[in-house]
Amino acid sequence: MEAEDGKPKLSAKELRIQKRLAETAAKAAAVASASSSTFGDAPLIQSQEITGRVWTRISAINPSLEGKTVLVRGRIHTSRATGANVFVVLRQSFHTIQAVCFPTKTTPKEMIKYIESVPKESVVDVEAEVVAAPAPITSTSQQNFELRISKFFTISKAAPQLPFQLEDASRPDSFFEGKEEDESSPAAGGAGDPKYIRVLQDTRLDNRWIDLRTPANQAIMRISSGVCKLFREFLLKQKFVEIQTPKLVGGASEGGSAVFRLEYFGEPACLAQSPQLYKQMCAACSDFERVFEIGPVFRAESSNTHRHLTEFHGLDVEMVIHEHYYEVLDVFSDLFIYIFEQLKERFATEIEAVRAQHPFEDLVFLKPSLRLTYAEGIALLNEAGYPASVDEDLTTEFEKALGKIVKDKYGTDFFMMDKYPLAVRPFYTMPDPDNPKLSNSYDMFIRGEEIVSGAQRIHDVDLLVERATALGVPVPSIQSYVDSFRHGALPHGGGGIGLERVVMLFLGLKNIRKCCMFPRDPKRLTP
Repeated sequence: MEAEDGKPKLSAKELRIQKRLAETAAKAAAVASASSSTFGDAPLIQSQEITGRVWTRISAINPSLEGKTVLVRGRIHTSRATGANVFVVLRQSFHTIQAVCFPTKTTPKEMIKYIESVPKESVVDVEAEVVAAPAPITSTSQQNFELRISKFFTISKAAPQLPFQLEDASRPDSFFEGKEEDESSPAAGGAGDPKYIRVLQDTRLDNRWIDLRTPANQAIMRISSGVCKLFREFLLKQKFVEIQTPKLVGGASEGGSAVFRLEYFGEPACLAQSPQLYKQMCAACSDFERVFEIGPVFRAESSNTHRHLTEFHGLDVEMVIHEHYYEVLDVFSDLFIYIFEQLKERFATEIEAVRAQHPFEDLVFLKPSLRLTYAEGIALLNEAGYPASVDEDLTTEFEKALGKIVKDKYGTDFFMMDKYPLAVRPFYTMPDPDNPKLSNSYDMFIRGEEIVSGAQRIHDVDLLVERATALGVPVPSIQSYVDSFRHGALPHGGGGIGLERVVMLFLGLKNIRKCCMFPRDPKRLTP
């Protein structure tokens, strides 16, 4: 049977099928049109245009933006569907906010399904209205506001399977108290209770770029940056000059065998153990008088402890003195008090973010800083029953014990101790004028662990050569350093601070690897 136009006439069933196909095609076209304008995978950003759009930081959302539409770029921290709705927590650094999407005439259900499908940790652009939350949202940093999504585009999609979940990596330390790790635990690949998953240190460090996204790690790295800023800020105000010294050197920086050796155009060389010799040359021999440096330090020590790294960052100070090395200790005292006070004032949010995962007691310190002699420190240990000797360096055990004794007796976590035995100090250390067994040297401690080693330096060339020879440092390997003192040198002293140790101990953390962005130790050279 034919219709008037000569085409075969369709049956009722065929007409129904054709109608459904047309409706499906229309819906698909509508979704495609909608997705291109309200949701979907964004085109690859290749710097093709500047649109003038303005992105809003999550931390900047406040009552003045209520009712206004904002554009936010962040990561999908969590995502969950509830009925026909979808709830997404967006994250920037350690700031988070809840975003919601409800089905409306302009929000097709396909958009909600799309949002549900985007993997966690993906980077997305969200256009949304800022609205007051019906009730405080305690799981996000923005507790009084949420975002009503109108547009949602994926900028960079994360792999569906992550090496570990940030939720697991962010659990408070207290969550695991009394729960021993064993081979049956999920963290060890077992089939234990998944709610007790503990992300192990090697897993974290193997995927450090993800581990650094946790709120605590974001905060730790920002506090580390803050220590450098405050160190520089204080010293510049005190008329110090920032310098940059070589890290490729022809001889050991401080003597000994703990150096990374390499070949330099056919000649033997090594990575600098410290900027020690160069900062002395700058301050005492080149008339800069007060210098500091922030830079990498390399130690080829096979120490797999909680506080050692083979590459760390040194905050070094060197300055001329007029008559006594206590002039240097006065600067160090003021420096650390400034850093401690300013960290508490300027980085309160970051400190609390760390405390939320790694609880700790606030650092306490005296103004001015407590100073003890080495003999006084040993006497305190002996009184407490520890067999420490004035002729030997402190062991790690004795350092920690002394830290507790000092805290109980003087009420401070930070103190200085000077007049160390000459035999345990580097060759360039000035001997004590009254006791040939002692030296004009000092260490500084936080919570019973050393964070600074320093001294008055030898500025007499004959004494310098004598001490280098006595400690087995080949003078030819440091000849230019020795020669720099032949033409007149100002008396001087200084010290080196370990950045990662300061951060670790200020925050009461248990492992220095938490304070290094990409740690290097005897067993780790990647990532």
